[in-house]
Amino acid sequence: MSFNPYTNNGGTTVAIGGPDYCVVGADTRLSSGYSILSRDTSKLSQLTSKTILASAGMRADQLALHKTLKLRLQKYMQQHGKEMSTPAFAQFLSNTLYYKRFFPYYTFNLVAGLDEQGEGVVYTYDAIGSFERYKYGASGTGQQLIQPVIDNQVNFNNQPEEKKRPLTLDEALDLLKDCFTCAGERDIYTGDFVDIAIITKEGIRYEKFELKMD
Repeated sequence: MSFNPYTNNGGTTVAIGGPDYCVVGADTRLSSGYSILSRDTSKLSQLTSKTILASAGMRADQLALHKTLKLRLQKYMQQHGKEMSTPAFAQFLSNTLYYKRFFPYYTFNLVAGLDEQGEGVVYTYDAIGSFERYKYGASGTGQQLIQPVIDNQVNFNNQPEEKKRPLTLDEALDLLKDCFTCAGERDIYTGDFVDIAIITKEGIRYEKFELKMD
């Protein structure tokens, strides 16, 4: 049997941005094959007062990536005397992932936060740093289950009779919870709890939402 340095520890992340907010959530289940290793492992890292990084995939690579980014952000703060903006961090993460392109971090990343105008933004990534700015995104083992739902409910895809409008914060939060509830019914790697970060101009607050534990 050949050596494989990677494993997928599962998990799902979702983010939705609005006119003056961004919500991001990640389940807390950590799995290996058909075994649950932990029911309370966070996949979120707060990097600045307006930026959250959510990573599913291989737990070891997630920890290594988040540790590296936090150290470099601390250096940036010391050199420039200010926090890195969310769009600047999005580019910074892209550069970091691309630098490791020949032996990539096995993580599925979402960056969520507010830009310089206070508008909610979400950045989605592939393994080697290609990224896109959008209003919403999903990653991880439950992505295929959740992406069509948020395409329909946030971007109003396939609803020609519906007038597009931004969701309110409460609507986005309810949709986020519904997405994880649905994914938890079908994806064995998504479950237990959801860590939710709510980013507004007042700061970041956290909620915990309970899922099925089977």
